[in-house]
Amino acid sequence: MGQYALKVGLSALILVAIAEVAKRNTFWAAALASLPLASLLAFVWLYLDTGDVQKIAALSGSIFWLVLPSLLLFVLLPVLLRSGWGFWASLAVSSAATVLAYLGMIRLLAAFGIRL
Repeated sequence: MGQYALKVGLSALILVAIAEVAKRNTFWAAALASLPLASLLAFVWLYLDTGDVQKIAALSGSIFWLVLPSLLLFVLLPVLLRSGWGFWASLAVSSAATVLAYLGMIRLLAAFGIRL
């Protein structure tokens, strides 16, 4: 239970740090957020829990393929916001578009025989 609390606490601390830095400097918050910290933490937690490097390799490969459609969020959200859309509507539309991009990527990969 203590290890689970540590995982949650450390992960939450990173998110809060990014939000707090963003209040002062969006560049440094973006730099911090763009680091694959969640992925690195997932690799560490998975390794500590299982010691299975093949699972880590599979997770890393899957993350690579799913990063590509996730980029749509970071392109579409600022476009919508700068076009005068409200925050919540922009977030909802860009999130929905990202979900559709994920589904499209999964189908595309399956067509090429790549399993996630």
